[in-house]
Amino acid sequence: MSAKIANIQRTLLSDNWYVLNKYSYDLKRKNGELVHQEREVYDRGNGATILLYNRAKGTVILINQFRMPTYVNGNESGMLLEACAGLLDADTPEDCIRREAIEETGFEIGEVEKLFAAYMSPGGVTELVHFFAAEYLPEQRIYAGGGIDDEDIEVLEIPFKDALAMIADGRIKDGKTIMLLQQAQIKGWFE
Repeated sequence: MSAKIANIQRTLLSDNWYVLNKYSYDLKRKNGELVHQEREVYDRGNGATILLYNRAKGTVILINQFRMPTYVNGNESGMLLEACAGLLDADTPEDCIRREAIEETGFEIGEVEKLFAAYMSPGGVTELVHFFAAEYLPEQRIYAGGGIDDEDIEVLEIPFKDALAMIADGRIKDGKTIMLLQQAQIKGWFE
Protein backbone atom coordinates (compact mmCIF):
# COMPACT_ATOMS: atom_id res chain seq x y z
CA MET A 1 0.00 0.00 0.00
CA SER A 2 1.53 3.30 -1.03
CA ALA A 3 0.78 6.54 0.77
CA LYS A 4 -1.40 9.02 -1.09
CA ILE A 5 0.00 12.49 -0.66
CA ALA A 6 -0.79 15.72 -2.47
CA ASN A 7 0.06 19.40 -2.40
CA ILE A 8 3.71 18.77 -1.55
CA GLN A 9 5.69 21.92 -0.82
CA ARG A 10 9.39 21.92 0.01
CA THR A 11 11.34 24.64 1.80
CA LEU A 12 15.12 24.46 2.08
CA LEU A 13 16.13 25.08 5.71
CA SER A 14 19.84 24.30 5.50
CA ASP A 15 22.43 23.21 2.98
CA ASN A 16 25.42 23.52 5.28
CA TRP A 17 26.64 20.01 6.12
CA TYR A 18 23.96 18.06 4.28
CA VAL A 19 20.46 19.11 3.19
CA LEU A 20 17.60 19.84 5.59
CA ASN A 21 14.19 20.48 3.99
CA LYS A 22 10.78 21.17 5.46
CA TYR A 23 7.94 19.39 3.65
CA SER A 24 4.29 20.42 3.88
CA TYR A 25 1.74 18.05 2.36
CA ASP A 26 -1.72 16.56 2.61
CA LEU A 27 -1.87 12.85 3.47
CA LYS A 28 -4.95 10.83 2.59
CA ARG A 29 -5.80 8.48 5.46
CA LYS A 30 -7.34 5.02 5.04
CA ASN A 31 -10.81 6.45 5.78
CA GLY A 32 -10.39 8.97 2.91
CA GLU A 33 -9.87 11.99 5.18
CA LEU A 34 -7.09 14.42 4.26
CA VAL A 35 -4.78 15.55 7.03
CA HIS A 36 -2.18 18.32 6.64
CA GLN A 37 1.29 17.44 7.89
CA GLU A 38 4.67 19.17 8.07
CA ARG A 39 7.94 17.32 8.52
CA GLU A 40 11.62 18.25 8.47
CA VAL A 41 13.69 15.76 6.49
CA TYR A 42 17.47 15.50 6.72
CA ASP A 43 19.10 14.15 3.55
CA ARG A 44 22.68 13.07 4.10
CA GLY A 45 22.79 10.40 1.39
CA ASN A 46 22.84 6.63 1.75
CA GLY A 47 25.53 4.66 3.51
CA ALA A 48 27.12 1.28 4.07
CA THR A 49 28.49 -0.53 7.11
CA ILE A 50 30.49 -3.72 7.60
CA LEU A 51 31.34 -6.13 10.37
CA LEU A 52 34.88 -7.43 9.98
CA TYR A 53 35.22 -10.73 11.82
CA ASN A 54 37.78 -13.49 12.27
CA ARG A 55 36.30 -16.89 13.15
CA ALA A 56 39.62 -18.52 14.04
CA LYS A 57 40.52 -15.79 16.53
CA GLY A 58 36.90 -15.22 17.64
CA THR A 59 37.26 -11.46 17.15
CA VAL A 60 35.66 -8.50 15.42
CA ILE A 61 37.14 -5.17 14.32
CA LEU A 62 35.32 -2.12 15.69
CA ILE A 63 36.26 1.53 15.69
CA ASN A 64 35.98 4.19 18.37
CA GLN A 65 35.44 7.81 17.36
CA PHE A 66 33.93 11.08 18.54
CA ARG A 67 30.30 11.66 17.53
CA MET A 68 28.97 15.14 18.33
CA PRO A 69 25.25 14.19 18.27
CA THR A 70 25.87 11.59 21.01
CA TYR A 71 27.77 14.16 23.07
CA VAL A 72 24.89 16.63 22.78
CA ASN A 73 22.51 13.86 23.87
CA GLY A 74 24.32 13.00 27.11
CA ASN A 75 27.28 10.83 26.07
CA GLU A 76 29.86 12.63 28.21
CA SER A 77 32.90 11.59 26.20
CA GLY A 78 31.17 11.75 22.82
CA MET A 79 33.06 8.60 21.85
CA LEU A 80 31.10 5.84 20.13
CA LEU A 81 32.20 2.24 19.61
CA GLU A 82 30.90 1.14 16.23
CA ALA A 83 31.35 -0.90 13.07
CA CYS A 84 33.17 0.63 10.12
CA ALA A 85 30.79 2.70 7.97
CA GLY A 86 30.53 5.58 5.57
CA LEU A 87 28.43 7.45 3.05
CA LEU A 88 28.18 6.07 -0.48
CA ASP A 89 28.95 9.36 -2.21
CA ALA A 90 29.14 8.27 -5.88
CA ASP A 91 30.16 4.67 -5.08
CA THR A 92 28.13 1.47 -5.06
CA PRO A 93 27.47 0.14 -1.54
CA GLU A 94 30.15 -2.55 -1.94
CA ASP A 95 32.75 -0.14 -3.33
CA CYS A 96 31.97 2.28 -0.52
CA ILE A 97 32.46 -0.28 2.21
CA ARG A 98 35.71 -1.52 0.72
CA ARG A 99 37.01 2.09 0.65
CA GLU A 100 35.83 2.74 4.20
CA ALA A 101 37.37 -0.50 5.51
CA ILE A 102 40.78 0.59 4.25
CA GLU A 103 40.44 4.20 5.42
CA GLU A 104 39.04 3.46 8.87
CA THR A 105 40.51 0.07 9.83
CA GLY A 106 43.45 -0.40 7.47
CA PHE A 107 42.10 -3.75 6.22
CA GLU A 108 41.90 -4.48 2.49
CA ILE A 109 39.10 -7.03 2.61
CA GLY A 110 38.39 -9.87 0.20
CA GLU A 111 34.95 -11.35 -0.34
CA VAL A 112 32.04 -9.49 1.28
CA GLU A 113 28.55 -10.71 2.09
CA LYS A 114 25.60 -8.35 1.65
CA LEU A 115 23.28 -8.93 4.60
CA PHE A 116 20.41 -6.44 4.13
CA ALA A 117 19.58 -2.72 3.91
CA ALA A 118 17.68 -0.71 6.51
CA TYR A 119 16.44 2.79 7.24
CA MET A 120 17.98 3.70 10.60
CA SER A 121 15.92 6.75 11.54
CA PRO A 122 13.04 7.00 9.04
CA GLY A 123 11.12 9.59 11.03
CA GLY A 124 13.51 12.34 9.98
CA VAL A 125 16.47 11.03 7.96
CA THR A 126 16.42 9.73 4.37
CA GLU A 127 19.51 7.52 4.76
CA LEU A 128 19.30 3.86 3.73
CA VAL A 129 22.21 1.85 5.17
CA HIS A 130 23.54 -1.24 3.36
CA PHE A 131 24.87 -3.89 5.78
CA PHE A 132 27.82 -6.15 4.93
CA ALA A 133 30.11 -8.63 6.65
CA ALA A 134 33.53 -9.99 5.73
CA GLU A 135 36.09 -12.25 7.31
CA TYR A 136 39.46 -10.63 7.80
CA LEU A 137 42.94 -12.05 8.19
CA PRO A 138 45.82 -10.24 9.94
CA GLU A 139 47.81 -10.13 6.67
CA GLN A 140 45.01 -8.10 5.01
CA ARG A 141 45.90 -5.12 7.16
CA ILE A 142 47.83 -2.85 4.80
CA TYR A 143 48.16 0.10 7.17
CA ALA A 144 47.11 1.20 10.67
CA GLY A 145 43.78 2.75 9.71
CA GLY A 146 42.44 5.65 11.71
CA GLY A 147 40.52 7.53 9.05
CA ILE A 148 41.34 10.38 6.69
CA ASP A 149 41.10 14.17 6.72
CA ASP A 150 39.66 15.29 10.08
CA GLU A 151 38.83 11.78 11.35
CA ASP A 152 40.55 10.52 14.49
CA ILE A 153 39.60 6.85 14.70
CA GLU A 154 40.88 4.22 17.10
CA VAL A 155 40.84 0.68 15.64
CA LEU A 156 40.03 -2.11 18.10
CA GLU A 157 40.13 -5.89 17.78
CA ILE A 158 37.61 -7.22 20.30
CA PRO A 159 36.64 -10.78 21.21
CA PHE A 160 33.14 -11.42 19.85
CA LYS A 161 31.83 -12.52 23.26
CA ASP A 162 33.12 -9.27 24.78
CA ALA A 163 31.38 -7.26 22.04
CA LEU A 164 28.07 -8.96 22.87
CA ALA A 165 28.62 -8.17 26.56
CA MET A 166 29.28 -4.53 25.60
CA ILE A 167 25.82 -4.37 24.04
CA ALA A 168 24.26 -5.72 27.24
CA ASP A 169 26.13 -3.35 29.54
CA GLY A 170 25.66 -0.28 27.32
CA ARG A 171 29.22 0.26 26.08
CA ILE A 172 27.99 -0.37 22.51
CA LYS A 173 25.02 1.88 21.74
CA ASP A 174 25.33 2.24 17.98
CA GLY A 175 22.32 0.68 16.23
CA LYS A 176 24.10 -0.53 13.11
CA THR A 177 26.81 -2.19 15.19
CA ILE A 178 24.27 -3.93 17.42
CA MET A 179 22.44 -5.21 14.33
CA LEU A 180 25.66 -6.53 12.78
CA LEU A 181 26.80 -8.27 15.98
CA GLN A 182 23.38 -9.84 16.39
CA GLN A 183 23.53 -11.06 12.77
CA ALA A 184 26.88 -12.73 13.55
CA GLN A 185 25.24 -14.40 16.54
CA ILE A 186 22.16 -15.50 14.58
CA LYS A 187 24.29 -16.87 11.73
CA GLY A 188 26.51 -18.76 14.20
CA TRP A 189 29.80 -17.36 12.93
CA PHE A 190 31.43 -17.86 16.35
CA GLU A 191 30.17 -21.25 17.53
